[in-house]
Amino acid sequence: MYSTTVLTDFVAQHYLTVPNPGPEGDPHSHHYEVELCFRGPELNEFDYLVDIDDAEAALSEIVDRYRDTMLNDRLEFDGDNPSVERFAKVIFEQVTDAVGDDTVTELRVTVWEDDEAAASYDAAV
Repeated sequence: MYSTTVLTDFVAQHYLTVPNPGPEGDPHSHHYEVELCFRGPELNEFDYLVDIDDAEAALSEIVDRYRDTMLNDRLEFDGDNPSVERFAKVIFEQVTDAVGDDTVTELRVTVWEDDEAAASYDAAV
């Protein structure tokens, strides 16, 4: 199995909406790092699993939507707690819409919240 990984970082804000979230219930910023790991059993005719430039461009476009914004105000979090786990799935869905290489069979999205915690969402694509 081959894998190709791209990553980037940015700052965004959120607050948790669960009962009794403590200080996480107040608006605050995080330095997020997003890692995309594409996986597949074969390479394409150019010996790529995924075109890194295309993957980086898609990731950049997605991250630009969230950079310096309040996640709670985004439609994709409407009615949901904007946890790092939820954020990983939201990004997964957007990446799979943007990057469609036939050789990619799986994708894992890991979102780091500062240097302290991370969550991942992975599935077949």
